[in-house]
Amino acid sequence: MSGYTQEEALEYVEENDVRFVRLAFSDMLGNHKNISIQPDMLAQAFSQGIAFDAFRILGFDDPKYRNLYLVPDPSTLSVLPWRPQTGRVIRFYCNVVTQNGTPYPYDTRRFLMDSIRECRDAGFLVRLGLRSEFYLFKNDEEGTPTLEPMDHGTYFDVAPLDKGENIRREICLSLSDMEVAPRSSHHETGPGQNEIEFRASGALQSADHFMTYKNVVTTIAARNGLTASFEPKPLEGMPGNGFHLQIALFRGAENLFDTDPDTVLAFMAGVFNRIRDITVFLNTRKESYLRFGENEAPKYLTWSHQNESRLFRVPLVSDRYEYCLLRSPDSMLNPYIAFAMVIQAGLLGVKNKEKLPEPLEKPGYTISDEERKKYQKLPLSLGEAIDVARESEFLNDEKRKAITDRFLDTLKDNEL
Repeated sequence: MSGYTQEEALEYVEENDVRFVRLAFSDMLGNHKNISIQPDMLAQAFSQGIAFDAFRILGFDDPKYRNLYLVPDPSTLSVLPWRPQTGRVIRFYCNVVTQNGTPYPYDTRRFLMDSIRECRDAGFLVRLGLRSEFYLFKNDEEGTPTLEPMDHGTYFDVAPLDKGENIRREICLSLSDMEVAPRSSHHETGPGQNEIEFRASGALQSADHFMTYKNVVTTIAARNGLTASFEPKPLEGMPGNGFHLQIALFRGAENLFDTDPDTVLAFMAGVFNRIRDITVFLNTRKESYLRFGENEAPKYLTWSHQNESRLFRVPLVSDRYEYCLLRSPDSMLNPYIAFAMVIQAGLLGVKNKEKLPEPLEKPGYTISDEERKKYQKLPLSLGEAIDVARESEFLNDEKRKAITDRFLDTLKDNEL
């Protein structure tokens, strides 16, 4: 992240020919929203916020909070590299506050910030690495999206079978210019399917980075006459778009897998033991549940060190453990509330000193139907996931109930 202070951000605007300032945020379901202001309004945005019509935003329609304001986080200043470099356009991510300046209780970015603060109070920080897949589809002559993939490449193909390599390069260069550091990119298994992996960052930075990534991918695709889809199952019979969440715990510069592995395993157990409760935050579409059990997407509540089809993996990296990998989410999630729920579930595991079950290392094809009956499954429909969340003791806790109810009500009204 740029790490600008308010004063530095205002100075940057004055000295770098900035003509437009975009104030970005997320609605309750993770859709990217923004408003543009003139540069001379930025000081007011920092001090008072910029008003917007809250009732028009999913999850923000509340008669108690008709007047809401966007307050930019100066540390998220970023130049939009596809806009002109003379007369620049910059963007900030924002927190949402009420008329008297108090945090809006359903602001998911603030909810994540509070969860990070709890981690800090518990003596460690969570760093998240992201790996996300998307399809690139052709548009018709009128520019309307089709379901015809841009190529018929397969896993790790190169040109000419992989026709997306130039677009991925443009995406990665744009992300790098915005201080979002890709780690790798390649063609995925499905036709027209791509994957980009990111270096680990703090949880809030990772959520902001994910919002930036989706915005960049859709923008660069459109500039190339294509449509990008992050939908969990855009093509019937083809691999879905997964989102893998790499979780590492740190105390200062020390990875706790090296110095305090019991805390890491307890954190992982906390997430594992509540994964059914929080699946609705990780998989928010009806089609999300068509992925489970197909093409190495998990279906059962199991974990492993090396088996890539398990819900959780704890792989060896250069003969040491560094992180665990949660493999069930997809890219249509709201990263702020999803990451917060994962963190809070893990924190409870640490507090209770919870234990993981034994790992399941054997290949899936060697597991009999009788053996499978021993393992719980993830919810297998959005309706089931909502019902599980409604009945969850974890989510009905005072700390989480209000934002959970608002999320579930918004989801049910707009997705079922």
